[in-house]
Amino acid sequence: MNALGRIVCLAAACAALSACAKAPLAVAPAPERTAIAASLMRDIAVLSSDEFGGRMPGTAGEERTVAFLINHMQSAGLVSGTNDPGSAWRAPVELVSSAPIAGEIVFVDGDARQRIEPGMAAAFTTARRLLVESSPMIFVGFDSSEVDPESIAGKVVVMLGEPGQSPQRRAELFNADPAAIITVVEDEAAIEGVNRAFGRERLILQSEDEKRLTAFVTHSAMRLANGADHWDALVEEAAKDNFSPGPLQPAVSISAMSNRREFASSNVLGLLPGAVPGSGAVLLLAHWDHLGECGNSDAGDDEGTENSADQPRDLICNGAVDNASGIAVMLELTRRLAASGPHDRDIYVLATTAEESGLLGAKAFAEAPPVPLDTIVAAFNFDTSAIAPAGSPVGFVGEGRTPLDPVILEMLAQAGRELGDKQFAESFVRRQDGWALLEKGVPTVFLSTAFGSEIVLGPYLARDYHRPSDEDGRIELGGAIDDLLLHEALVRRFASTAAYPLGDK
Repeated sequence: MNALGRIVCLAAACAALSACAKAPLAVAPAPERTAIAASLMRDIAVLSSDEFGGRMPGTAGEERTVAFLINHMQSAGLVSGTNDPGSAWRAPVELVSSAPIAGEIVFVDGDARQRIEPGMAAAFTTARRLLVESSPMIFVGFDSSEVDPESIAGKVVVMLGEPGQSPQRRAELFNADPAAIITVVEDEAAIEGVNRAFGRERLILQSEDEKRLTAFVTHSAMRLANGADHWDALVEEAAKDNFSPGPLQPAVSISAMSNRREFASSNVLGLLPGAVPGSGAVLLLAHWDHLGECGNSDAGDDEGTENSADQPRDLICNGAVDNASGIAVMLELTRRLAASGPHDRDIYVLATTAEESGLLGAKAFAEAPPVPLDTIVAAFNFDTSAIAPAGSPVGFVGEGRTPLDPVILEMLAQAGRELGDKQFAESFVRRQDGWALLEKGVPTVFLSTAFGSEIVLGPYLARDYHRPSDEDGRIELGGAIDDLLLHEALVRRFASTAAYPLGDK
């Protein structure tokens, strides 16, 4: 991997750029950069303060965050962008919070019942309680999409785990409406990993909550239930090309319970109205949420030191970099765009909820946008911004996926900006809010010096990412200011009907 990136060598200059930008990209006088830095730090410090509690959706921290966002959008001169008079500024996102309580798996053979010990099994649901009683099982091995749906509907499917492939295969099998799916994993250490992954509180879009029953058992448990020789022979057969799914002898009962809460969170949506009606829109987006309390009160801190009795451990994950910094950059950019407007096209400013739980706010926006998605000519995501020093290479997440590339590369080249490691940037394309829009065909990119190389981002990921140590004392604003100024020029370009006609889209 080339961690230092590569140099973009494009000779063409944009004739329209001089009309769109007051200064070369990412260049501003030192006093102006100092003022930008002060504004960014003010917003980051507030959003990442303990008063905001880690900005977890559905908490008092959400209310403080949403009020802060609305106040600053209004102060910048925006109007509500929801296009819903009954819900100004706030676009509701209906969520489900689910935290597992207990799960049990029992194999049933006639009158005999064999309960699998917790260290060898786990069961989960997002419902308050789901129970499958004495259900027949069907063994599908490594198959998923090739399985006859009628053969597994209403039954408990038993599949073999496969690193990196199991979630997709489970999703395919659940489409056939089985009673439950059991994934067979290697050993008790794998069950511990499953409990870490599935055992925490989860947020889900209510529209996507299917209240499924998902279970895991070890090979040892399956040997106990089916006989060691028989189970080992089945596993061996499953690896052959001519394998066919078939029934297993014992039946199974599975139960799982969870603490479940349904609530409405909010995306916050503002608008800088354009001067040319019907000319389309540009979208800016950043997620406002973080993890709330996520520290371990029984462990030493993230630097490996122990806490004294009179110095309690910090449990709040304040999320200064992730993503108070992205919100701060987006808000400051919005102020600058408002001051230089009006622009031809509408500029929507979207602060999303529940990104940390699977891009849920961005998905909700894409399902119910305030304007048709095909009228958004360009969208720019801001996330985890305050890491790289000034002059760092630009990570281009989403390069090659939209028609925006020629303009972006042209403007980067004109500014003499260096592109970062393409492979490294691409590894994050599905891990950021822009992906929810890309999947819907919206031309969305994520340009950030923080994602230009593993050398820049790696230490943050290893030390502070999703930890209480992600606080405002860790902030580096040089690259964030570069990113802000770059986006200012890009947004002004894409918001101009002359500089970016719809025919260029």
